[in-house]
Amino acid sequence: MIVCKSPAELERMRPANVLVADVLVELRGMVGPGVTTADLDAFAEKRVRAAGGSPAFKGYHGFPATLCISVNEEVIHGIPGPRALREGDVASIDLGVVLDGFFGDAAITVPVGRVSDEAAELLRVTEEALYLGIERARTGGRVSDIGHAVQRHVEAHGFSVVREFVGHGVGHALHEEPQVPNFGPAGRGPRLTEGMTLAIEPMVAMGRAAVKVLGDGWTAVTKDHSLAAHFEHTVAITGAGPVILTTPGGNGRAGLPGGRGHSAGG
Repeated sequence: MIVCKSPAELERMRPANVLVADVLVELRGMVGPGVTTADLDAFAEKRVRAAGGSPAFKGYHGFPATLCISVNEEVIHGIPGPRALREGDVASIDLGVVLDGFFGDAAITVPVGRVSDEAAELLRVTEEALYLGIERARTGGRVSDIGHAVQRHVEAHGFSVVREFVGHGVGHALHEEPQVPNFGPAGRGPRLTEGMTLAIEPMVAMGRAAVKVLGDGWTAVTKDHSLAAHFEHTVAITGAGPVILTTPGGNGRAGLPGGRGHSAGG
């Protein structure tokens, strides 16, 4: 069942989503050669709890950490640990928070120092695809309009959309209906309705789209070991258009001048 939120509930969702966005800004500033993924995770948990929130991922189906940090060929669900980031890596950082009974969820992929031109293009195209998908999150449309916009942009640049994982509804729970694929034809799936809140999250591979899950039961990697990128925002569908909830300070509306290109990480 798809749960549409009232205006009052959307306002109650904002603090959790703003907290996610603000912490991601801070994490982006911390990323650099020599920083471990455990360092980033410890900072995020301390920061979330100090703000009165709880990590949404930690303990979820047994996941052991606050952040999912996925490096290079890792697509999503990477487990933080002693791994030190190196110059030229790309690191996806995914954070979920629950605050006052509502969830926020967003992700960024960050270059570590100087990265190759190809890696920089992968990050750029994936983030652009996120915003193109968000622009299609409008009342009267269909859920598949979002994924169609993502897929068209990604494949036009020679990259691949990962298909095993999808976006989702979010709000009262971390994962709600509907699922939001990043691929497929437009005009299909549930009708987009005012009050829906969606986590839209393109996951893109530089090479082939096929992935596998490692022995830890969580970390998904590209089978061909090509680089991957992941960007995500929590978005509310309103009569005035899509509103990005996961923006620092809580101000963000897709489709307006200056809207595209400003990720949760700044």
